Amino acid sequence: MRSLEYHSNCKYTTGMRYYVSMDNEKTRSTHAIRDLMNRDFVLGFFTFFAYMFAFFTLVPTLPIYLVRLGSSMKEIGILVGIFSISSLASRLFAGKALSRYSEKTVMLSAALLFAVTFFACIVLRPFWPFLAVRLFQGVAYACLDTAVFALIVKVTKPSYLGRALGYLTLAPGLATVMAPSFGMFFVNRFGFTNLFLFCIGVSLCALLFSSLLKGPKMAKPDTGVPTGSTFFLERKIIVPATSALFYYFTSGAVMAFFSLYAIQCGIKNPGYFFSACALMAVAGRALGGKILDSWKKENVILVFTATSMVAMVMLSFSKTLPMFIFVGLLWGVGVAFILPASIAYAFDYAGLSGGTAVGTFRALTDLGFAVGPMVMGLIVPRAGYQVMFLCLGLISLINLAYFQFYVRRKYHARPTV
Repeated sequence: MRSLEYHSNCKYTTGMRYYVSMDNEKTRSTHAIRDLMNRDFVLGFFTFFAYMFAFFTLVPTLPIYLVRLGSSMKEIGILVGIFSISSLASRLFAGKALSRYSEKTVMLSAALLFAVTFFACIVLRPFWPFLAVRLFQGVAYACLDTAVFALIVKVTKPSYLGRALGYLTLAPGLATVMAPSFGMFFVNRFGFTNLFLFCIGVSLCALLFSSLLKGPKMAKPDTGVPTGSTFFLERKIIVPATSALFYYFTSGAVMAFFSLYAIQCGIKNPGYFFSACALMAVAGRALGGKILDSWKKENVILVFTATSMVAMVMLSFSKTLPMFIFVGLLWGVGVAFILPASIAYAFDYAGLSGGTAVGTFRALTDLGFAVGPMVMGLIVPRAGYQVMFLCLGLISLINLAYFQFYVRRKYHARPTV
């Protein structure tokens, strides 16, 4: 009887421990969501989404609009591409502005400027006036993007930062999926003038959301230049951010040349690859956010850089739509996790998370995205697309080695205070 009693008590105790642990896990999960989904995070997310939605409506519609206005192919290329150059050049200025002004102020200014540029699209005509419009749109994008990331870093607990950045980057992912097709539908139904008016309204929504932000208290600006910083550049973050530059080098080349390769292979709609990638990226960030907090950021970066390398090697040997979709899903996994993990790791590595640090990091990712297509564009005519994708796999391998044997070792060799 005592033996039975003992075993019954053991089972009862074990069962109680199981349910207590389950309750604790649920409590921790509830607290995590509550800590993440604070007022400023939600408003920052919707500000970012509204802005990116307005931006991505231009991706398919702007070239068509310029053709109807009589622009040449050369002029269209300049007007489309000048946005990226302006954005890249403005990143460091945006970071410096955040050391003097609050994130809320910078976001308000950027959203207002973006709304004004859409109004200018209605009243101005190419080439030179429209060139100025595109330059200002690049400035607005750089300022708002940098300010949103800086805000989320400040209002999120460090233990949840990876997950928060993963959720934040859902905003451009969702906008990418929804806005281009909506923009084409809207233009076909209502015309370009009404599209620009709609984009003004969406930009004003971003202005409204950002005006409701409380934001962290603005720290007093430093009178001197901190150690490791120049006027616009935060040198401490360059080492970890270079790994992100390598990744975006690869990503930019894939975005630029995959469609041409797929068409060469007889695929009528290369968009399925990008849809598979976007689907996996959105699902990964929405459902796999806990990975970014429970795994070490170093391991996340290494694992998903490796999956990206495998995707590039597979892409060089793929020629059918099912294989392209499979590779797109595999590539999308890396897209989901590498950016938020890299940003969180870079801030931890540098011990900084101010506007200058965010601006420097994002400037390097923009640089990689711009340089990748340029360099690979020299390889394709000489060696072909398959060799180009193998070269991108090699770039990913170099990135793995750089991160494992230089970035990690330098991080762990730092003196502890």
